[in-house]
Amino acid sequence: MAKTVLVINSGSSSIKYQLVDLETSQSLASGLVEKIGEPTDGHYKHEVSGEKHELEEPIHDHEVGLKRVLGFFKEYGPDLDKAGIIAVGHRVVQGGAIFPKPALLTKKTLSQVKDLAVLAPLHNGPEAEGAEVMSRLMPQTPQVFVFDSSFFFELPKKASTYALNKDIAKQYHIRRYGAHGTSHQYVGQLVPGLLGKPAEGLRQIVLHIGNGASASAQVSGHPVETSMGLTPLEGLVMGGRTGDIDPAVVFHLIRNAHMSVDELDTLFNKRSGMTGLTGHGDMREVHKLIAEGDEDAKLALDIYIHRIVGYIGNYTAQMGGLDAITFTAGVGENDEIVRRRVIEQLEPFGVKLDQEKNDQRSKEARIISTPDSTVAVCVIPTNEELSIARQAEVVASQGDAYGNKFQA
Repeated sequence: MAKTVLVINSGSSSIKYQLVDLETSQSLASGLVEKIGEPTDGHYKHEVSGEKHELEEPIHDHEVGLKRVLGFFKEYGPDLDKAGIIAVGHRVVQGGAIFPKPALLTKKTLSQVKDLAVLAPLHNGPEAEGAEVMSRLMPQTPQVFVFDSSFFFELPKKASTYALNKDIAKQYHIRRYGAHGTSHQYVGQLVPGLLGKPAEGLRQIVLHIGNGASASAQVSGHPVETSMGLTPLEGLVMGGRTGDIDPAVVFHLIRNAHMSVDELDTLFNKRSGMTGLTGHGDMREVHKLIAEGDEDAKLALDIYIHRIVGYIGNYTAQMGGLDAITFTAGVGENDEIVRRRVIEQLEPFGVKLDQEKNDQRSKEARIISTPDSTVAVCVIPTNEELSIARQAEVVASQGDAYGNKFQA
């Protein structure tokens, strides 16, 4: 009998989901719920066996949306009653200093996830709501929280601590938590096998670059640095986020533009980055503008590359050397121009790209550097859903690290 996990990513106005077969590591079905709670009709998309089933109707809240999703599984398949579902895994951005590992949904852990919304106000609240709804809709199935920040829980203190007044930092739980941890962990674990080298002693940088973007430095499979901080805003230039910026810009805009906290939040997280520089958060559109001679787009890509290369240099120095750079996520996996531009900056250090391999499109993990390159350059498709599903399976069968076991 098949063993499956339903993976859910609940946002404030959307839900992404995927049914993962643990035996084959394949997605059996996936879908999207959009425009939850908005005045216009919402949109559902359920994909199974190569077929798309879509529906538009009002979606009052997450419960309405998730009830309809379960109906799609019943109507179009796979039937969850027959799919061998053993758990529902919920992606949660912020586990704070509380959750170094996944957690079973209980009254206590649900409350803790909600409380951590102070560190991730755009994410934790909706993610907790999605899990709470599913626990009512599927009471016989374990609900498991899997945290984006858990992989970076073990960051060295010198990397996780801000040079902020220590009493204020302690009182308000301010430190560098990181994000995209499920992706960095998943991809990082695959690199030694791809290179045919032992994980022990391997120094690598993983570049998760999509609409959201982050970098991590890993030694022997353990994180020693990451670019995101208290929130996902810090670090690389992203689709809508500034990445690193002088905090005094906030004071300047409050004093001179009279902007509110909410306005600044929206500006930094949604109206900046590539969107703010070019009008487009999608890198494909940026490349089109560059091809048309748009100077703003050219500058934006230069800034984007400059930031990535700067982090590579920083992390290489911090690790005392570098064995592998891996590109993953939407841009990292599919944008040969960005990969080429990054590696060109590293050529003086003996990092060499095989242009033909770089230009090829593939869904397989591969090495795109030349045999004589001083650093291996890899492209590995991320699979956060599979990572979440595997972690949820362990918790569902064994209980979590906090002493909780599932009781229907």
